[in-house]
Amino acid sequence: MSKALERREKLRTELILAAERMIADRGLSGLKTRDLAREIGCANGAVYNLVADVDELILLVGSRTLRRLDEALSAAESSDAPLPQEALVRIAIAYCDFAAENLQPWRALFEHRMEAGKVVPDWSVDDQMRLFRHIYQPLVALFPGRSPEELGITARSLFSAVHGMVALGLEQKLVAVPLPALREEIAGLVRAMIDGLIAQAGQSRAAVGP
Repeated sequence: MSKALERREKLRTELILAAERMIADRGLSGLKTRDLAREIGCANGAVYNLVADVDELILLVGSRTLRRLDEALSAAESSDAPLPQEALVRIAIAYCDFAAENLQPWRALFEHRMEAGKVVPDWSVDDQMRLFRHIYQPLVALFPGRSPEELGITARSLFSAVHGMVALGLEQKLVAVPLPALREEIAGLVRAMIDGLIAQAGQSRAAVGP
């Protein structure tokens, strides 16, 4: 690699890390390319020699956030080899804890909107969808007779329910819930949903008969 390319890659890495810090400190709305350029020591226009646009920069930061979230969820599901039901509870609580500890980067994942007419690149979609395996795999163990499509819908439904509770519970307004209470409520919700799905599956098998 030439020295010019090495310098570009070094500046690109510095830009992504600076954007990550800025989002963590100020939130997504506080991300300013002029401030980023000043921090990494380049001209404002040179930022766009390192990334295509602000959307790409935000997605690159988001990819780093998703990797750290992936690590947190992997650690939660691998401890003590829990039953599938409890694995889902641990994953949900780990998601809540990660959001609470990384509030602004986590919010940025959902606040960011691409410019009109632009689509999210495949690599970013893959980063997002890869995390659903943490929910999908315990569901396969619980409901081996369900199709991948059915399990995918159930996984997304579980995520939506937990995410909604986390998003509202961590809102810094009147609806905010103390973190210990929020964790308990999320655990109760996940257990109730899984118990309901197991009961529903049992009723369906009974209706079909032997």
